[in-house]
Amino acid sequence: MEVTCTSLDEVRHNIDRLDQHIVALLAERGQYVSQAARFKKDADGVKAPQRVEQVIAKVRDLSHALGANPDVTEQVYRAMIAAFIRQELAEHAALGEAR
Repeated sequence: MEVTCTSLDEVRHNIDRLDQHIVALLAERGQYVSQAARFKKDADGVKAPQRVEQVIAKVRDLSHALGANPDVTEQVYRAMIAAFIRQELAEHAALGEAR
């Protein structure tokens, strides 16, 4: 969906609106990441480099299909995944201490 804005304020308003949705989706994704820590045996399972590459390939394909820049999408996803892996490693370690 392409919308043509008539002012910088309108552009910024729409970006702010999208940021609301993106952060809400990040929060939801983070909740699932937290749950995943319970099912993984060790830190290598948390890092799961093959799964990371599957996700990257999937979102690059989605980018092509949806008209997004696949390189930007990949960079954003790699940063997001790295941050979630750090979160999940901490949660996985805490679960190990609780066991």
